[in-house]
Amino acid sequence: QVQLVESGGGLVQAGGSLRLSCAASGRTSSTYVMGWFRQAPGKEREFVVAISWSVDSTYYADSVKGRFTISRDNAKNTVYLQMNSLKPEDTAVYYCAARRGEGVAGTSPSLFGYWGQGTQVTVSS
Repeated sequence: QVQLVESGGGLVQAGGSLRLSCAASGRTSSTYVMGWFRQAPGKEREFVVAISWSVDSTYYADSVKGRFTISRDNAKNTVYLQMNSLKPEDTAVYYCAARRGEGVAGTSPSLFGYWGQGTQVTVSS
């Protein structure tokens, strides 16, 4: 089992920044892909970005490219999501997720077996 705990959400004005953290514990392994998803009210959960623990590989949704940056600290088993130039449409509950493997191309939520509890991000206009 892998446990994921997110932190860092909050309220920010449009154009502002936030950094989310996801701490992993339990049966963590280098052969995992970590991802961030988000879900706005009334909408389906959507992929934001993924990173491989073991290789220098990331994959971003077009909607966040150039604004969001994912990074990891292997020693701390923590993944970060730096969100800049936030827009009101970025408002959602953000979830950290994990799945086995190394390739970051798989972005469907159904591929990820482990999820955090979510953290609210609200961007005011």
